[in-house]
Amino acid sequence: MSKTIEQSTTALPVTVVDTAAAAAPKKKKPYPFWLGGVAATIAASITHPLDLTKVRLQATGDKRMIESMRKTVRTAGVLGLLDGISGTWLRQMTYSICRFWAYDESKKLIGANEKSPAWKLALAGSMAGGIAGFVGNPGEILMVRMQGDFAKPPEKRLNYKNALDGLFRMIREEGWSSLGRGVGPNVFRAILMNASQLASYDFFKAELLKSGYFEDNIYCHTTASFAAGTVATTVCSPADVLKSRIMSASGAEGRSTLGMIRTSMRNEGAMFMFKGWLPAWTRLQPTTMLIFITLEQLKRLVDYTRGDL
Repeated sequence: MSKTIEQSTTALPVTVVDTAAAAAPKKKKPYPFWLGGVAATIAASITHPLDLTKVRLQATGDKRMIESMRKTVRTAGVLGLLDGISGTWLRQMTYSICRFWAYDESKKLIGANEKSPAWKLALAGSMAGGIAGFVGNPGEILMVRMQGDFAKPPEKRLNYKNALDGLFRMIREEGWSSLGRGVGPNVFRAILMNASQLASYDFFKAELLKSGYFEDNIYCHTTASFAAGTVATTVCSPADVLKSRIMSASGAEGRSTLGMIRTSMRNEGAMFMFKGWLPAWTRLQPTTMLIFITLEQLKRLVDYTRGDL
């Protein structure tokens, strides 16, 4: 009897499981470099009317956000709220593609990831902002000019047909150097924006996940992006105002950053740096939320197509 049991036991097959191989997570491929630019373009298209109002408040004599929007609708119709949208697209497809790509590459360069300290993420954001601010400067000029054009008296309007027409006319009428107009304040603002927006989103997202109250889902992305938008608006307001005023000016009026600061300080006081903060916040807040929520969903779509979900 015991012999029979022994024989049947030895006959049982033994399966050896390689636990190390089973436990090893599948390494994800990098996401396409242009994904952030697509997300930013979608977001900017939705919030374009608020961005248009912000620029006109900063560059013209308009005082209130709602009144400025009413003035636009009254003079140009509802479609007037989409003035200069081709400039917005050109700007996003140059500046935003560059900044998201450069941010990821900068994090690799300095050995940072989403769980790194805030200063390390801010350093990567600053590096990305410096590169993207320079690359995207022509698109930024065209966006600001096209958005603010209709608010000017008819004799002072530039009347660009679209962003490409504006680009060629700038080069032909003002020379190649016009593409670098306001590049200093723009690069400075881009450094502040990416150090505060991209870095703070990664920081807040990591902190929310560590708290145990959030999972990596749309609720976490919404909360982190809301906090990042508020931080970015406040940090970037002074450079944003200067950039808008310099880029919307033509001729010698907008060539000196220090001259613009002195004139604005003399006429309006130090608080001119935060003029348009509310419309900037109401524009940047939903834009920031839309950018990161859309980006996370696009990443999820890429994961799905790759079979990583």
